[in-house]
Amino acid sequence: MNPVNAQPFWEANDREGYIQHRLKGKTAWGFTPTRPVASRWFNLMSIVSETDGDVWIHREKDQLWWTTSQATAPTFERLIEPIGERRDVVICHKPCERWSNKNRKGNRLEWNALHSRAQEFLFTESTLQQLKPDNADYALALIDGGDLSAWHTRQDWRAKADIRKKNPAVIFNPRQKSIAYMAMMAKGTVEVSNGQQVLRTVKSKELRIPEGELEPFLNALLDAQEGLCAITGLQVQYLGEEDDKELLCSLDRIDSDGHYEIGNLQIVCRFVNRWKNASNDQEFRRLIGVVRDQKDTA
Repeated sequence: MNPVNAQPFWEANDREGYIQHRLKGKTAWGFTPTRPVASRWFNLMSIVSETDGDVWIHREKDQLWWTTSQATAPTFERLIEPIGERRDVVICHKPCERWSNKNRKGNRLEWNALHSRAQEFLFTESTLQQLKPDNADYALALIDGGDLSAWHTRQDWRAKADIRKKNPAVIFNPRQKSIAYMAMMAKGTVEVSNGQQVLRTVKSKELRIPEGELEPFLNALLDAQEGLCAITGLQVQYLGEEDDKELLCSLDRIDSDGHYEIGNLQIVCRFVNRWKNASNDQEFRRLIGVVRDQKDTA
């Protein structure tokens, strides 16, 4: 969906106009979107409206549902919601085959029956994601009712299943693990940053988000950023399913001299956090833009 007043920019294929318009507003979570997020929003309507013959998968509580998009043209509907709840939006309806919670052999796709490794990459939280090739092959085989032993017998898959057996009541997906890790790192940084003199002076930092609210906030922040690095726009990766550790998500203070508090936090890729270090946020963004422009013109 798009806000009603942003839809004309999308219809005119005016990406820059769309981005600038969205940067003036707030997300449903109350965050000001970053440029990469606004650009992704522009793409989402295009992806949904243009999909044809693609398999779409959705988890709904204890079941897994799937469908295939059709070539039929999309339709658009303006939805005016009650005042005070959400802004007016334009929804894109894309025709697809009837959704099914059974594989092609007629067996129900129960979430709890899935391998724990499969649950990790099939678990999504309010973001549209394309599966990596190997994971996509598994998902298609699952839908076909095919033989999944090629995956289930892998060493890493067996190790994941063994962990589940030992701790059946505690199951964290990669995103949840990453959020917990970022929260732990923030707390650890604060604990050792009381301005003491060691080999250098460590800046005093405070965690100004109440205990118990940090992880929910980070989860909402990831949603607001659509799972993208706030500075580069790259898709961040999560612990346990990463194929490049430098793309793991990392919590960054926008103002490095400031505290860990709402309004001064953003999630970036690990390498971005390391490169930025104590640099000014706007200046670092400018330099990233220079590098990107140089690459585009090379």
